[in-house]
Amino acid sequence: MIRRLLAAASLLSALFCSVPSRADVALLMEEPYGEFGNYNPTGHAAVFLSDICAETPTQLRRCRPGEYGSVISRYHKIHHQDWIAIPLVPYLYGVEHPSQIPASVTKEQVKQLREAYWRAHLQEMAPPDKDGNVPGGEWPQLVGSLFDRTIFGFAVHSTQEQDDRFIAIFNDKRNVGHFNLFFHNCADFSRVVLNTFYPGAIRRNVFADFGMTTPKGAAKSLMKYGQKHPELHPTTFEMHQVPGNMPRSGHIDGVSESLVKSKKYLIPLAILQPEVTGVIAADFLTRGRAKLPRTATAFAVRDWRVQPPPASQLAMHVAENGSPNLGE
Repeated sequence: MIRRLLAAASLLSALFCSVPSRADVALLMEEPYGEFGNYNPTGHAAVFLSDICAETPTQLRRCRPGEYGSVISRYHKIHHQDWIAIPLVPYLYGVEHPSQIPASVTKEQVKQLREAYWRAHLQEMAPPDKDGNVPGGEWPQLVGSLFDRTIFGFAVHSTQEQDDRFIAIFNDKRNVGHFNLFFHNCADFSRVVLNTFYPGAIRRNVFADFGMTTPKGAAKSLMKYGQKHPELHPTTFEMHQVPGNMPRSGHIDGVSESLVKSKKYLIPLAILQPEVTGVIAADFLTRGRAKLPRTATAFAVRDWRVQPPPASQLAMHVAENGSPNLGE
């Protein structure tokens, strides 16, 4: 225990005393939650950009000193946009600054924090209802993601030139949504973002995910790309769901993995298409599983509240109990 504490202290000291000379781009693989998550355990995908900030939810710029970057993703039915970018701290914790992050939350506190951020920043994205009140819809996904779920990150370095090119491309391109769960979803968008930085880094898995792009499939693809390109210094990290009485998120799975694990899907498929079921099961057992690497680091609410991390470092301290299992 003492050795681990000393190692964590040394790591934190190195992070805070150094001045990062590069940026990071990270795939965020977010666990499923709620009723929809019970039926679709593939979760959500987004991309963290450490040196690219959101001037507005649909306009990007280079970050200024003291800013923490942004998270960009594709959503279903939020203001007809193809993508929306939110500053990192509000996206994760629903507040403006790390010093405001709650150590734990109740459902009512989550509602209040999200409504406060909506009133300050998101009324154009999600206009008030006819009575001027907070609207329904899916806009809460933009605020306080760690209230609902645990998030796993897979990061590689980026350069200033790559960041500037990305800003120019995405500020210039048409931003009109046409979300499709199967072939134009959040993971597809993350694939496009990461391939803008590194062409070919993310590929669809024809067998394990039936040709779809899933958050877990994208993470596996980026991990493999990082292994082939160690000069990008690939890193992994885990961000814990905020403690409290919010329901806990579930395990994240790929398409074939969810079929193999779920009797309500597997048994009927095995009866109707036994050969197909056998192929799916074999592919899952040989290639469909994935774990977060044992080198992954983790951080929790207390890390942000004591000292916010540099923009290019999300992984804050050495995990006490090793890395979590991502679905085996």
